[in-house]
Amino acid sequence: MNDIANRNGRATVEQALARLNFKPRALEPGHVWLAGAGPGDPGCLTLEVLAALGQCDALVYDALVSPDVVAVAEGAELFYAGKRGGQPSMKQDAINALLVRLAREGRRVVRLKGGDPYIFGRGGEEALALAHENIPFRILSGLTSGLSALAATGIPATMRGINKAVILATGHAAGTDDDIDWAAIARTGQPVVVYMGMANLPAIAAALLKGGLAPSTPAAVIVAATTPQERIVVATLATIAEEAAAAGLASPALIVVGGIVAMRAALAGAT
Repeated sequence: MNDIANRNGRATVEQALARLNFKPRALEPGHVWLAGAGPGDPGCLTLEVLAALGQCDALVYDALVSPDVVAVAEGAELFYAGKRGGQPSMKQDAINALLVRLAREGRRVVRLKGGDPYIFGRGGEEALALAHENIPFRILSGLTSGLSALAATGIPATMRGINKAVILATGHAAGTDDDIDWAAIARTGQPVVVYMGMANLPAIAAALLKGGLAPSTPAAVIVAATTPQERIVVATLATIAEEAAAAGLASPALIVVGGIVAMRAALAGAT
């Protein structure tokens, strides 16, 4: 890619970075940086996260972080702390304890999560655990999957004349006593993007319908956004659970419900 850029008289990536004059902060021994890897495509990494991966000597990473991104931390000791719903995974208390232990050993620690660490990434819990133990930490934001996945699949998160807000919700507890008020969400009339809800999609769709959303409300399920494995099924709220199941879609996935979904077809047909 750099050779092509040179032949066309355009700046290479290295030259563009030099012009930006980006000066990363130093990751010091005994410090923990909680970082977001974005939705999947390595191109979605921020410069700060990329620089952090190049400095760390201990990388604690999640299941949704791609191997290509993990490989950037060359020479670092790797600690897999993946959490997947319904599958055996490391308990959160154990992850917190691991971060504290590594910091107290004087390691330069990066805790890498898919998306953004503060958007349904339990980054707040880990930051609180570090704060309680007086471990210096820093948050490196990442592109949250709930918005970047929409952009990658041609769905604008906001559109004048369609919505004035967008709701990010978790579907993990759907149908339990810890569930959120889907009827209240339905009454807002604003689009909702649901994380961790694939296993509960039928219950979530039913709750939104019961809350007053029309069966014809556009809906979509997006799997592995921004990666070569990306898939999307677009349907209505009444049929999305059935059509997603028929297509064999599975977690990790995002569910999008609202008028913004209909813009995908409109934009695809625009010239």
